[in-house]
Amino acid sequence: MSNKFIPIQTIQSLPNDLDINRLASSPLQVPSGQLYDTLLRPLHDLRISVTDRCNFRCTYCMPKDVFNKNYVYLPQTDLLSFEEILRIAKIFVAHGVRKIRLTGGEPLLRKNLEELVHMLSALKTVDGNSLDLTLTTNAALLAKKAQNLKDAGLSRITVSLDALNDHVFKQMNDVEFPVEQVLEGIQAAESVGFSQIKINMVVKKSVNAGEVVPMARFFKDSPHILRFIEFMDVGSSNAWCLDEVVPSHQIIDDLTKADMPLIPLPAHNNSETAARFQHLDSSGELGFISSVSQAFCHDCSRARLSTQGKLYTCLFASHGYDLRQHLRNLSLDQADLKIANLIQSIWEKRNDRYSELRGMANDSTFTDRQKIEMSYIGG
Repeated sequence: MSNKFIPIQTIQSLPNDLDINRLASSPLQVPSGQLYDTLLRPLHDLRISVTDRCNFRCTYCMPKDVFNKNYVYLPQTDLLSFEEILRIAKIFVAHGVRKIRLTGGEPLLRKNLEELVHMLSALKTVDGNSLDLTLTTNAALLAKKAQNLKDAGLSRITVSLDALNDHVFKQMNDVEFPVEQVLEGIQAAESVGFSQIKINMVVKKSVNAGEVVPMARFFKDSPHILRFIEFMDVGSSNAWCLDEVVPSHQIIDDLTKADMPLIPLPAHNNSETAARFQHLDSSGELGFISSVSQAFCHDCSRARLSTQGKLYTCLFASHGYDLRQHLRNLSLDQADLKIANLIQSIWEKRNDRYSELRGMANDSTFTDRQKIEMSYIGG
């Protein structure tokens, strides 16, 4: 398959009829707190990428042959400021968003990130409840920052950890980073009060499939939730191949053979990405994110905001809608309400269901299409 990479700088907003000036000529609508797309999926989750940089070179996300010393990252002026992120977040919350996840790249590389966490933690949902404010990290810097993040109001943490064996883990992160420091970060987060940390493991057959059982055993009696993620065709640089995918049902079979049988648990909500399971002896919870073998597009309630302020309505999107230009160029008079109406028009036209369509495709032309990189819009 084609492995052509799309540089961030070349990706343009969709040429579309959702012109903000045209919207402004119509009566502006105040957000109702309920917004649905063409498939009746609500807008409940917003993932915000705060940086395009990462200190790992995981082969499934930012492979070293693409993101090398010659790769040009975004200049600071291109990034949304914390104040701009807060403005956009308020608009999305007014539309019904209940959960915001900060991601990257590696979000802890963004200087003074705890200040943004503090700003966002003050937001309330349309129901008057506290926002579910979460963060995904590789935990390389977590031991140093856990206390500040907790004090700033972060609700929960998800840690990416693809192996316990140090050699395999270094194969996955490709920068010789030791697994012990990630485990120290998890322990530090737990010690400052983060409970039920989610541990995400991307399973790639030829590299770390042998770590599935050890990972399950390690976290079995902990309060944390281990989640297995099928290797996905996100972006255009990770050399995705279906043969490298370990389907969730195979992992469940492997755990059963290793004397760790599982029983299913009910979902917390319809838009959950992970199917929930529990060890038969009730000793711990596991999750399975199966977007390749069991697509869950029909319940997707997630929007994604890139570090440049572009709105993406699907993880596998090719194009985004530039909100930053409106944040910076609109006159203050009703500017945020105009942006709110633009977001409403985008979401109401949304019909994305890439993973479901991928499962129906009979040739590679569908999966070979150019897609935005996960490091730019977050996982």
